[in-house]
Amino acid sequence: MPALNESTKTFARINRGYNQVFQPNRLSIGLVAPLERYTKGPVPTMDRHLERVRLAEKAGFSAVWLRDVPFNVPSFGDAGQVFDPFVYLGFLAGQTERIALGVASMILPLRHPAHVAKAAATADQLSGGRLILGIASGDRPDEYPALNENYANRGERFRDSFEYIRRMADSAPAFENRYGQTNGEMDMPPKPTAEKIPMLITGGSQQTPQWGARHSDGWITYPRNIDDQANAVRSWRESIPDETGFSKPVMQSLYIDLLADPNAPPQPIHLGFRSGMKFLKAYLKSLEEIGVNHVALNLRFNQVDIEDTLLYLAEDLLPEFPA
Repeated sequence: MPALNESTKTFARINRGYNQVFQPNRLSIGLVAPLERYTKGPVPTMDRHLERVRLAEKAGFSAVWLRDVPFNVPSFGDAGQVFDPFVYLGFLAGQTERIALGVASMILPLRHPAHVAKAAATADQLSGGRLILGIASGDRPDEYPALNENYANRGERFRDSFEYIRRMADSAPAFENRYGQTNGEMDMPPKPTAEKIPMLITGGSQQTPQWGARHSDGWITYPRNIDDQANAVRSWRESIPDETGFSKPVMQSLYIDLLADPNAPPQPIHLGFRSGMKFLKAYLKSLEEIGVNHVALNLRFNQVDIEDTLLYLAEDLLPEFPA
């Protein structure tokens, strides 16, 4: 049962990256870093990582997404792009010009929000307003003892961290929560390029659907079959309070192994599928029809040369989903 592309409501205009990636009733395509195949272990080589991000930008992908993976946790099986996301954001901000720079997602309970707020505003400024910040409560219990943090109350700390980051965008804020207090006499520069950093909640993050739909600037979720995803998108948008005056975007990740035969039928892989271009296009069109606004493709399991795959996607897929 499709979730109709919600309504005539627009999305809020926030910063350059958010406005570019998320448009009502349209789907855009991004990529998850690292842009390489690594199936024999959890740690990528990061070979030619900058070259490939620049190629993705030139090819017309709307965003590249980093992940916050502090430790190589064996049970998780993926070290992400290895580099600290904020350090890497600063590097990519100076090496690219147009592509949106996203994090999907920053684990708020593992960092002090003052550091997140300052680093995020810095990356947003250095990139000319291209930062999109996914946020999450974290799903790897092993990491919490290493940082002397409590896993059980991460949902409460997520909310307080969110509030703290939002308030740091104000001029000389005065407020208090578990992370500290400010008296309205000191300020935190730099400020975001817009009135706030766009923050998208990942999954539920230990919050009610109503909290996420009210406070965040969008929703990051995972692949489901089309009918289930349609219901999930509809439920998310029905939770957005009318008084916001705007709808809010939905994005999802998708692992793909794109085969050379365009007519190859789909076969399931971890959080995605192996298929030819024909099925991939049809699947993404179905997501667009049910109201998904962005898909971040993960090429970790892709068997064909990564550069060739990026160019193939750019030539045959991106014209269907222009940023």
